[in-house]
Amino acid sequence: MKVKVNEENNNYMVTTFKGVLISILISIICIIILAVILTYTSLSESTVPILNSIIMIVSIAIGAIYSSIRIRRKGWLNGAIVGLLYFILLILVSYIFVRSYKINSHVTIKAIVAVLTGAIGGMIGVNLK
Repeated sequence: MKVKVNEENNNYMVTTFKGVLISILISIICIIILAVILTYTSLSESTVPILNSIIMIVSIAIGAIYSSIRIRRKGWLNGAIVGLLYFILLILVSYIFVRSYKINSHVTIKAIVAVLTGAIGGMIGVNLK
């Protein structure tokens, strides 16, 4: 009986990390596309923060939907975990590459948006067949 519980927990963790990985890969691809568009068009750089937020939201939603489809229970929780892990990785990368990076109210709001987006994506995913 304990082996089954461990297998379920392991499967849950693997699926959650796959959802986070999918979110990160989608973000990287979209950011590269955005960089190319900014380089070769007259798109204003003032749109970058908005587009980055949109990329984050879409990426987290897709990763949360993926995880919840696979896990098939507690979609809101699975999605929120995907959103939280994605955001924690984003913060770690920011600290590595931007030495003066500070956590402020803007970052806190983005963290809340990430968790809520993940929860909503998880609810959508758990209800898909």
